[in-house]
Amino acid sequence: MADSRREKDDECGECCQVAAVVRVDERGQMVLPKDVRDRMGIHAGDKLALTTIESKGEICCLVLVRADALVDGVRVMIRAVTEEP
Repeated sequence: MADSRREKDDECGECCQVAAVVRVDERGQMVLPKDVRDRMGIHAGDKLALTTIESKGEICCLVLVRADALVDGVRVMIRAVTEEP
């Protein structure tokens, strides 16, 4: 079991990393660092979907996804469900 957990941690380590530490100001705003915006292709006016992950009834993680990517993913799921076998 420990080996299985370690394998999952290793897989996550390849895709998940701390890209930056940001500060939240008094208005609740934060700045995404330029290098992160550049790597993700985020430009002024782009929309991001904020997704929360809960553990034990409390939000523990925030995930930002480009809204257009989220919409495309939903379309793929809908197509898969509505297509006849």
